[in-house]
Amino acid sequence: MPTGAAGFLARYEGLKDHLPGARKPWLNTLRADAAVHFAARGFPTRRVEQWKYTDLGAVAQAHFAEPLTMVEGALALPVANAPHRAIFVDGRFRADLSTLDGLQCRALGLAQNLNEAEPHLGTLAKPESEPLAALNTMLFEDGLFLDVPDGVDAGLLELVSIAIDPGRPFAFHPRHLIRLGAGASLTLIETATGRGQCLHNPVFEIEVAEGATLTHGRMLQEEATVFHLSTIYATIGAGGTYDNFTVAAGARLTRNEIHAALTGPKAACHMNGAQMAADGQHVDTTTALDHAAPDCASRQTYKTVLAGRARGVFQGKILVRREAQKTDGYQMNQALLLSEDAEIDSKPQLEIYADDVKCSHGATVGALDADSLFYLRARGIPESQAKAMLVEAFLHEAVETVTDETLRGALTRALDAWWSRQGVAA
Repeated sequence: MPTGAAGFLARYEGLKDHLPGARKPWLNTLRADAAVHFAARGFPTRRVEQWKYTDLGAVAQAHFAEPLTMVEGALALPVANAPHRAIFVDGRFRADLSTLDGLQCRALGLAQNLNEAEPHLGTLAKPESEPLAALNTMLFEDGLFLDVPDGVDAGLLELVSIAIDPGRPFAFHPRHLIRLGAGASLTLIETATGRGQCLHNPVFEIEVAEGATLTHGRMLQEEATVFHLSTIYATIGAGGTYDNFTVAAGARLTRNEIHAALTGPKAACHMNGAQMAADGQHVDTTTALDHAAPDCASRQTYKTVLAGRARGVFQGKILVRREAQKTDGYQMNQALLLSEDAEIDSKPQLEIYADDVKCSHGATVGALDADSLFYLRARGIPESQAKAMLVEAFLHEAVETVTDETLRGALTRALDAWWSRQGVAA
Protein backbone atom coordinates (compact mmCIF):
# COMPACT_ATOMS: atom_id res chain seq x y z
CA MET A 1 0.00 0.00 0.00
CA PRO A 2 1.54 3.36 -0.99
CA THR A 3 1.97 6.02 1.69
CA GLY A 4 1.53 9.76 1.81
CA ALA A 5 0.03 11.67 -1.09
CA ALA A 6 0.35 8.66 -3.41
CA GLY A 7 -1.66 6.52 -1.00
CA PHE A 8 -4.51 9.03 -0.78
CA LEU A 9 -4.54 9.53 -4.54
CA ALA A 10 -4.72 5.77 -5.03
CA ARG A 11 -7.65 5.59 -2.64
CA TYR A 12 -9.39 8.40 -4.50
CA GLU A 13 -9.01 6.50 -7.78
CA GLY A 14 -10.41 3.39 -6.15
CA LEU A 15 -13.28 5.14 -4.38
CA LYS A 16 -14.32 7.94 -6.72
CA ASP A 17 -17.16 5.95 -8.29
CA HIS A 18 -18.51 5.09 -4.84
CA LEU A 19 -18.15 8.36 -2.93
CA PRO A 20 -21.32 10.37 -2.15
CA GLY A 21 -22.48 12.26 -5.23
CA ALA A 22 -20.59 10.02 -7.65
CA ARG A 23 -23.39 10.48 -10.21
CA LYS A 24 -23.33 14.26 -9.98
CA PRO A 25 -21.09 15.75 -12.70
CA TRP A 26 -20.51 19.02 -10.82
CA LEU A 27 -19.21 17.16 -7.75
CA ASN A 28 -17.10 14.77 -9.82
CA THR A 29 -15.46 17.80 -11.42
CA LEU A 30 -14.87 19.42 -8.03
CA ARG A 31 -13.23 16.26 -6.70
CA ALA A 32 -11.18 15.63 -9.85
CA ASP A 33 -9.82 19.19 -9.87
CA ALA A 34 -8.87 18.84 -6.20
CA ALA A 35 -7.07 15.57 -6.99
CA VAL A 36 -5.05 17.35 -9.69
CA HIS A 37 -4.02 20.04 -7.21
CA PHE A 38 -3.17 17.49 -4.51
CA ALA A 39 -1.12 15.42 -6.95
CA ALA A 40 0.82 18.54 -7.95
CA ARG A 41 1.62 19.64 -4.40
CA GLY A 42 1.36 16.59 -2.14
CA PHE A 43 1.60 17.16 1.58
CA PRO A 44 3.21 20.50 2.43
CA THR A 45 6.77 20.34 3.70
CA ARG A 46 8.67 22.72 5.92
CA ARG A 47 10.06 24.37 2.80
CA VAL A 48 6.61 25.94 2.41
CA GLU A 49 6.58 29.14 4.46
CA GLN A 50 3.16 28.52 6.05
CA TRP A 51 4.41 25.11 7.21
CA LYS A 52 7.91 26.12 8.24
CA TYR A 53 7.36 25.18 11.89
CA THR A 54 5.11 22.12 11.49
CA ASP A 55 6.35 18.85 10.04
CA LEU A 56 3.77 16.53 8.45
CA GLY A 57 6.32 13.79 7.82
CA ALA A 58 4.60 11.36 10.18
CA VAL A 59 1.29 11.91 8.38
CA ALA A 60 2.87 11.49 4.95
CA GLN A 61 4.57 8.24 5.96
CA ALA A 62 1.55 6.55 7.56
CA HIS A 63 -0.63 3.95 5.81
CA PHE A 64 -4.05 5.51 6.45
CA ALA A 65 -7.06 3.55 5.24
CA GLU A 66 -10.73 4.52 5.23
CA PRO A 67 -12.91 4.03 8.33
CA LEU A 68 -14.56 0.65 8.73
CA THR A 69 -18.30 0.01 8.65
CA MET A 70 -20.22 2.41 10.83
CA VAL A 71 -20.40 1.39 14.49
CA GLU A 72 -23.96 0.77 15.68
CA GLY A 73 -25.42 1.25 19.13
CA ALA A 74 -24.88 3.64 22.01
CA LEU A 75 -21.67 5.63 22.40
CA ALA A 76 -20.25 7.71 25.21
CA LEU A 77 -20.87 11.30 24.14
CA PRO A 78 -19.22 14.51 25.34
CA VAL A 79 -21.76 16.63 27.23
CA ALA A 80 -22.05 20.39 26.77
CA ASN A 81 -25.69 20.60 27.93
CA ALA A 82 -26.73 21.63 24.44
CA PRO A 83 -30.42 21.07 23.63
CA HIS A 84 -29.59 19.98 20.08
CA ARG A 85 -26.77 17.80 18.79
CA ALA A 86 -25.43 16.65 15.44
CA ILE A 87 -23.32 13.53 15.97
CA PHE A 88 -20.67 12.26 13.57
CA VAL A 89 -18.82 8.97 14.01
CA ASP A 90 -15.67 8.60 11.91
CA GLY A 91 -16.86 11.54 9.84
CA ARG A 92 -20.30 10.08 9.06
CA PHE A 93 -23.57 11.58 10.24
CA ARG A 94 -25.46 9.51 12.82
CA ALA A 95 -29.11 10.53 12.71
CA ASP A 96 -29.96 7.90 15.32
CA LEU A 97 -27.69 9.59 17.88
CA SER A 98 -28.44 13.18 16.90
CA THR A 99 -31.16 15.33 18.49
CA LEU A 100 -32.23 17.98 16.00
CA ASP A 101 -36.02 18.12 16.45
CA GLY A 102 -37.17 21.63 17.25
CA LEU A 103 -34.01 23.33 15.98
CA GLN A 104 -35.04 26.56 14.26
CA CYS A 105 -32.93 25.96 11.17
CA ARG A 106 -31.99 23.23 8.74
CA ALA A 107 -29.30 20.90 10.08
CA LEU A 108 -28.74 17.99 7.73
CA GLY A 109 -26.22 15.33 6.86
CA LEU A 110 -24.34 16.64 3.82
CA ALA A 111 -24.10 13.29 2.01
CA GLN A 112 -27.89 13.00 1.74
CA ASN A 113 -28.46 16.65 0.82
CA LEU A 114 -25.88 17.42 -1.85
CA ASN A 115 -28.43 19.02 -4.18
CA GLU A 116 -29.18 21.70 -1.59
CA ALA A 117 -25.48 22.15 -0.86
CA GLU A 118 -24.42 22.51 -4.52
CA PRO A 119 -24.54 26.35 -4.66
CA HIS A 120 -22.28 26.60 -1.60
CA LEU A 121 -19.94 23.62 -1.60
CA GLY A 122 -16.45 24.60 -2.69
CA THR A 123 -17.11 28.35 -2.88
CA LEU A 124 -14.72 29.29 -0.05
CA ALA A 125 -12.17 26.48 0.22
CA LYS A 126 -8.95 26.83 -1.78
CA PRO A 127 -7.72 23.39 -2.89
CA GLU A 128 -5.56 25.00 -5.55
CA SER A 129 -3.30 26.55 -2.89
CA GLU A 130 -3.94 24.50 0.27
CA PRO A 131 -3.25 20.76 -0.03
CA LEU A 132 -5.27 19.72 3.03
CA ALA A 133 -8.35 21.38 1.57
CA ALA A 134 -7.64 19.52 -1.68
CA LEU A 135 -7.36 16.23 0.21
CA ASN A 136 -10.65 16.89 1.96
CA THR A 137 -12.41 17.81 -1.29
CA MET A 138 -11.17 14.61 -2.94
CA LEU A 139 -12.32 12.24 -0.23
CA PHE A 140 -15.03 13.77 1.99
CA GLU A 141 -17.96 11.46 2.61
CA ASP A 142 -20.21 13.51 4.85
CA GLY A 143 -20.49 16.56 7.05
CA LEU A 144 -22.96 19.01 8.52
CA PHE A 145 -25.05 21.21 6.24
CA LEU A 146 -26.44 23.94 8.47
CA ASP A 147 -28.60 26.76 7.11
CA VAL A 148 -30.08 29.40 9.45
CA PRO A 149 -32.76 31.55 7.76
CA ASP A 150 -32.77 35.34 7.81
CA GLY A 151 -33.59 36.84 11.19
CA VAL A 152 -33.75 33.53 13.06
CA ASP A 153 -32.05 32.97 16.42
CA ALA A 154 -31.28 29.25 16.18
CA GLY A 155 -30.00 29.04 19.75
CA LEU A 156 -27.41 26.42 20.67
CA LEU A 157 -26.21 23.43 18.66
CA GLU A 158 -23.49 20.95 19.54
CA LEU A 159 -21.45 19.40 16.71
CA VAL A 160 -19.78 16.23 18.00
CA SER A 161 -17.13 14.28 16.10
CA ILE A 162 -16.08 10.90 17.51
CA ALA A 163 -13.33 8.70 16.11
CA ILE A 164 -13.59 4.99 16.90
CA ASP A 165 -10.35 2.99 16.94
CA PRO A 166 -10.68 0.11 14.43
CA GLY A 167 -7.27 -1.30 15.29
CA ARG A 168 -5.51 0.08 12.23
CA PRO A 169 -4.60 3.58 10.96
CA PHE A 170 -7.52 5.35 9.29
CA ALA A 171 -8.46 8.80 7.99
CA PHE A 172 -11.66 10.75 7.56
CA HIS A 173 -12.33 14.15 6.01
CA PRO A 174 -15.65 15.75 7.05
CA ARG A 175 -16.89 18.75 5.07
CA HIS A 176 -19.07 21.15 7.06
CA LEU A 177 -21.12 23.94 5.42
CA ILE A 178 -22.56 26.58 7.77
CA ARG A 179 -24.68 29.47 6.50
CA LEU A 180 -26.32 32.22 8.52
CA GLY A 181 -28.79 34.47 6.74
CA ALA A 182 -29.10 38.21 7.30
CA GLY A 183 -29.67 39.04 10.96
CA ALA A 184 -29.54 35.37 12.03
CA SER A 185 -27.67 34.06 15.07
CA LEU A 186 -26.33 30.73 16.32
CA THR A 187 -24.01 29.37 18.99
CA LEU A 188 -22.17 26.29 17.74
CA ILE A 189 -20.21 24.15 20.21
CA GLU A 190 -17.89 21.78 18.37
CA THR A 191 -16.30 18.86 20.19
CA ALA A 192 -13.78 16.46 18.66
CA THR A 193 -12.80 13.30 20.52
CA GLY A 194 -11.14 10.16 19.28
CA ARG A 195 -8.60 7.45 19.80
CA GLY A 196 -6.39 5.22 17.72
CA GLN A 197 -3.97 6.26 15.01
CA CYS A 198 -6.12 8.39 12.77
CA LEU A 199 -6.11 11.52 10.66
CA HIS A 200 -9.05 13.86 11.23
CA ASN A 201 -9.00 16.40 8.39
CA PRO A 202 -12.16 18.56 8.55
CA VAL A 203 -12.87 21.60 6.39
CA PHE A 204 -15.47 24.23 7.30
CA GLU A 205 -17.00 26.68 4.84
CA ILE A 206 -18.81 29.35 6.85
CA GLU A 207 -20.91 32.22 5.51
CA VAL A 208 -22.08 34.90 7.96
CA ALA A 209 -24.44 37.28 6.18
CA GLU A 210 -25.17 40.93 6.88
CA GLY A 211 -25.95 41.57 10.55
CA ALA A 212 -25.66 37.89 11.50
CA THR A 213 -23.73 36.51 14.49
CA LEU A 214 -22.05 33.12 14.72
CA THR A 215 -20.41 32.12 17.99
CA HIS A 216 -18.22 29.09 17.31
CA GLY A 217 -16.59 27.31 20.26
CA ARG A 218 -14.23 24.45 19.46
CA MET A 219 -12.86 21.80 21.83
CA LEU A 220 -10.27 19.60 20.14
CA GLN A 221 -9.66 16.79 22.63
CA GLU A 222 -8.53 13.73 20.71
CA GLU A 223 -6.03 11.33 22.26
CA ALA A 224 -2.29 11.65 21.72
CA THR A 225 -2.27 9.19 18.79
CA VAL A 226 -4.48 11.38 16.58
CA PHE A 227 -3.48 13.86 13.87
CA HIS A 228 -5.99 16.72 13.77
CA LEU A 229 -5.59 19.04 10.77
CA SER A 230 -8.56 21.39 10.48
CA THR A 231 -9.12 24.28 8.08
CA ILE A 232 -11.83 26.90 8.49
CA TYR A 233 -12.87 29.37 5.81
CA ALA A 234 -15.24 32.14 6.91
CA THR A 235 -16.68 35.22 5.25
CA ILE A 236 -18.41 37.90 7.33
CA GLY A 237 -20.78 40.37 5.71
CA ALA A 238 -21.58 43.97 6.67
CA GLY A 239 -22.34 44.32 10.36
CA GLY A 240 -21.89 40.58 10.90
CA THR A 241 -19.79 38.90 13.58
CA TYR A 242 -17.84 35.65 13.63
CA ASP A 243 -16.64 34.82 17.15
CA ASN A 244 -14.34 31.78 17.28
CA PHE A 245 -12.75 30.33 20.41
CA THR A 246 -10.67 27.14 20.15
CA VAL A 247 -9.28 24.93 22.88
CA ALA A 248 -6.67 22.61 21.32
CA ALA A 249 -5.60 19.98 23.83
CA GLY A 250 -4.76 16.39 23.19
CA ALA A 251 -3.75 15.21 19.74
CA ARG A 252 -0.26 14.13 18.75
CA LEU A 253 -0.28 16.91 16.17
CA THR A 254 -2.91 19.64 15.93
CA ARG A 255 -3.14 22.25 13.20
CA ASN A 256 -5.92 24.79 13.72
CA GLU A 257 -5.96 26.91 10.55
CA ILE A 258 -8.48 29.71 10.10
CA HIS A 259 -9.01 31.95 7.06
CA ALA A 260 -11.49 34.76 7.68
CA ALA A 261 -12.51 37.63 5.39
CA LEU A 262 -14.37 40.74 6.51
CA THR A 263 -16.22 41.59 3.31
CA GLY A 264 -18.68 44.31 4.40
CA PRO A 265 -18.45 47.53 6.44
CA LYS A 266 -18.57 47.23 10.24
CA ALA A 267 -18.05 43.48 10.19
CA ALA A 268 -16.19 41.95 13.13
CA CYS A 269 -14.13 38.82 13.71
CA HIS A 270 -12.80 37.47 16.99
CA MET A 271 -10.42 34.52 16.85
CA ASN A 272 -9.23 33.55 20.31
CA GLY A 273 -8.11 30.38 21.99
CA ALA A 274 -5.92 28.32 24.24
CA GLN A 275 -3.60 25.63 22.94
CA MET A 276 -1.82 23.15 25.20
CA ALA A 277 0.63 20.36 24.57
CA ALA A 278 2.48 17.88 26.73
CA ASP A 279 5.62 15.83 26.10
CA GLY A 280 5.96 14.80 22.44
CA GLN A 281 2.94 16.76 21.22
CA HIS A 282 2.83 19.54 18.65
CA VAL A 283 0.12 22.20 18.42
CA ASP A 284 -0.13 24.86 15.71
CA THR A 285 -2.57 27.74 15.33
CA THR A 286 -2.33 29.55 12.00
CA THR A 287 -4.68 32.39 11.11
CA ALA A 288 -5.15 34.62 8.07
CA LEU A 289 -7.49 37.57 8.55
CA ASP A 290 -8.43 39.62 5.50
CA HIS A 291 -9.79 43.13 6.16
CA ALA A 292 -11.43 43.73 2.79
CA ALA A 293 -13.93 46.44 3.80
CA PRO A 294 -13.84 49.68 5.82
CA ASP A 295 -14.79 50.21 9.48
CA CYS A 296 -14.16 46.59 10.50
CA ALA A 297 -12.68 45.28 13.75
CA SER A 298 -10.77 42.12 14.60
CA ARG A 299 -9.35 40.68 17.80
CA GLN A 300 -7.02 37.71 18.19
CA THR A 301 -5.65 36.49 21.52
CA TYR A 302 -4.14 33.01 21.83
CA LYS A 303 -2.56 31.53 24.93
CA THR A 304 -0.19 28.57 24.73
CA VAL A 305 0.97 26.26 27.53
CA LEU A 306 3.69 23.72 26.77
CA ALA A 307 5.00 20.97 29.05
CA GLY A 308 7.84 18.49 28.63
CA ARG A 309 9.30 18.31 25.11
CA ALA A 310 6.23 19.87 23.53
CA ARG A 311 6.28 22.33 20.66
CA GLY A 312 3.83 25.11 19.89
CA VAL A 313 3.33 27.37 16.89
CA PHE A 314 1.39 30.56 16.40
CA GLN A 315 1.28 32.21 12.99
CA GLY A 316 -1.16 35.07 12.54
CA LYS A 317 -1.43 37.37 9.54
CA ILE A 318 -3.64 40.45 9.30
CA LEU A 319 -4.07 41.81 5.78
CA VAL A 320 -5.56 45.32 5.51
CA ARG A 321 -6.51 46.14 1.93
CA ARG A 322 -6.36 49.65 0.48
CA GLU A 323 -10.14 50.08 0.68
CA ALA A 324 -10.27 48.94 4.33
CA GLN A 325 -9.90 52.37 5.94
CA LYS A 326 -10.63 52.76 9.67
CA THR A 327 -9.63 49.18 10.36
CA ASP A 328 -9.16 48.28 14.02
CA GLY A 329 -7.07 45.11 14.37
CA TYR A 330 -5.35 43.53 17.35
CA GLN A 331 -3.35 40.31 17.65
CA MET A 332 -1.51 38.78 20.61
CA ASN A 333 0.06 35.41 21.39
CA GLN A 334 1.19 34.62 24.94
CA ALA A 335 3.11 31.44 25.69
CA LEU A 336 3.89 29.80 29.02
CA LEU A 337 6.71 27.22 28.97
CA LEU A 338 6.66 24.74 31.85
CA SER A 339 9.86 22.99 30.81
CA GLU A 340 13.28 23.96 29.51
CA ASP A 341 12.70 21.48 26.69
CA ALA A 342 9.47 23.11 25.48
CA GLU A 343 9.60 25.34 22.41
CA ILE A 344 7.31 27.95 20.86
CA ASP A 345 7.56 29.58 17.43
CA SER A 346 5.53 32.78 17.20
CA LYS A 347 5.11 34.74 13.99
CA PRO A 348 2.60 37.61 14.12
CA GLN A 349 2.32 39.61 10.87
CA LEU A 350 0.71 42.81 9.64
CA GLU A 351 0.37 43.67 5.94
CA ILE A 352 -1.26 47.10 5.64
CA TYR A 353 -2.15 49.03 2.47
CA ALA A 354 -4.62 51.51 4.01
CA ASP A 355 -3.45 54.68 5.78
CA ASP A 356 -6.24 55.27 8.35
CA VAL A 357 -5.96 52.20 10.57
CA LYS A 358 -5.32 51.17 14.15
CA CYS A 359 -3.47 47.84 14.16
CA SER A 360 -1.11 46.20 16.62
CA HIS A 361 0.37 42.80 17.28
CA GLY A 362 2.69 41.19 19.79
CA ALA A 363 3.97 38.05 21.43
CA THR A 364 5.27 37.12 24.88
CA VAL A 365 7.07 33.97 26.00
CA GLY A 366 8.00 33.08 29.55
CA ALA A 367 8.04 30.61 32.42
CA LEU A 368 5.93 30.66 35.57
CA ASP A 369 6.47 33.90 37.44
CA ALA A 370 8.94 33.22 40.25
CA ASP A 371 7.61 36.03 42.45
CA SER A 372 4.03 34.82 42.17
CA LEU A 373 5.12 31.26 42.91
CA PHE A 374 7.11 32.44 45.94
CA TYR A 375 4.13 34.48 47.16
CA LEU A 376 1.87 31.42 47.10
CA ARG A 377 4.50 29.14 48.66
CA ALA A 378 5.11 31.66 51.47
CA ARG A 379 1.45 31.32 52.41
CA GLY A 380 1.70 27.60 52.91
CA ILE A 381 0.48 26.45 49.51
CA PRO A 382 2.38 23.36 48.28
CA GLU A 383 4.50 23.89 45.18
CA SER A 384 2.41 21.60 42.97
CA GLN A 385 -0.81 23.36 43.95
CA ALA A 386 0.79 26.78 43.51
CA LYS A 387 1.94 25.89 39.99
CA ALA A 388 -1.53 24.57 39.17
CA MET A 389 -3.15 27.78 40.38
CA LEU A 390 -0.88 29.94 38.22
CA VAL A 391 -1.33 27.81 35.09
CA GLU A 392 -5.09 27.63 35.51
CA ALA A 393 -5.29 31.40 36.03
CA PHE A 394 -3.26 31.95 32.84
CA LEU A 395 -5.55 29.66 30.84
CA HIS A 396 -8.85 30.78 32.34
CA GLU A 397 -8.06 34.39 31.52
CA ALA A 398 -8.44 33.39 27.88
CA VAL A 399 -12.10 32.36 28.23
CA GLU A 400 -13.26 35.38 30.20
CA THR A 401 -14.24 37.13 26.98
CA VAL A 402 -16.71 34.34 26.06
CA THR A 403 -20.16 35.68 26.87
CA ASP A 404 -22.29 32.55 26.32
CA GLU A 405 -22.44 30.79 29.69
CA THR A 406 -22.89 27.28 28.32
CA LEU A 407 -19.99 27.70 25.93
CA ARG A 408 -17.77 29.31 28.57
CA GLY A 409 -18.49 26.44 30.96
CA ALA A 410 -17.66 23.82 28.32
CA LEU A 411 -14.41 25.57 27.42
CA THR A 412 -13.41 25.92 31.07
CA ARG A 413 -14.02 22.21 31.69
CA ALA A 414 -11.85 21.37 28.68
CA LEU A 415 -9.00 23.48 30.07
CA ASP A 416 -9.31 21.96 33.53
CA ALA A 417 -9.40 18.44 32.10
CA TRP A 418 -6.13 18.99 30.26
CA TRP A 419 -4.33 20.37 33.29
CA SER A 420 -5.62 17.59 35.56
CA ARG A 421 -4.08 15.05 33.18
CA GLN A 422 -0.68 16.74 33.36
CA GLY A 423 -0.29 16.88 37.14
CA VAL A 424 2.77 18.52 38.61
CA ALA A 425 5.19 16.64 36.34
CA ALA A 426 4.84 19.40 33.76
